[in-house]
Amino acid sequence: MGRLADKVAIITGASGGVGGALVKLFADEGARVLATGRNEARLNELVTDVNRQLNSERVLGVTHDITNENDWAGAVAQAVDAFGRLDILVNNAAIPGRASEEPWNFDAENATTVLTTNIMGAMLGIRAVMPELTKSGAGSIVNVSSAAAFVGGVSGGSAAYASSKAAVGALSREVALGVAKDGVRVNTVYPGLVRTPILENFPEERIARTLSKIPMGFAADPIDIAYGVLYLASDESRFMTGADLVIDGGHTAQ
Repeated sequence: MGRLADKVAIITGASGGVGGALVKLFADEGARVLATGRNEARLNELVTDVNRQLNSERVLGVTHDITNENDWAGAVAQAVDAFGRLDILVNNAAIPGRASEEPWNFDAENATTVLTTNIMGAMLGIRAVMPELTKSGAGSIVNVSSAAAFVGGVSGGSAAYASSKAAVGALSREVALGVAKDGVRVNTVYPGLVRTPILENFPEERIARTLSKIPMGFAADPIDIAYGVLYLASDESRFMTGADLVIDGGHTAQ
């Protein structure tokens, strides 16, 4: 039996690097997954690939705007209609801010979009899934933040992105205390530098600068983050809530 056998999960941002790794790992560990994202072509490719590998219809893909309340209601309804229940939410979707040598000199429109997407998207997701998660008595929410919540420089100079990711951790702790009595756990994962397409937004010299600050000397692969999320989503972490799991090669330990 897999570590997520009989569990049903919604994973947002599934058309990205970490999201794709999460969908593959969760399905391989026995979960049935509603994978959501904005890039329909990449999402369809992922779903087809995973279902073919597992020789099952374990994964369903849905295009989804995480800032839209109706999209969230529809995603939850589709997960329950397709798989009969809902046990796990992974709030993985996020957008980067604009890299800048002057973080204080931000574009207000871009910053508002980043803050709205990364914070409100997670809040709306939590609100949408909570009625279903409380039914199981053992629900799990994993919010994906960033090492940028703890140290400067990781965001490429985006004050909006760093601020949004710090807020995600605060959101997790606040909700965790409110729903512990209902058997729902809420935890946060903080990835450091990960080799995903999002790095294309940053100049090579900034990536090299961040790498030089990582004691382990390399950037993570998406699967390195996915394994941490898997642990928090599974019943193996049943005594953890409101907790922070940092996966950053030692960057924030300095």
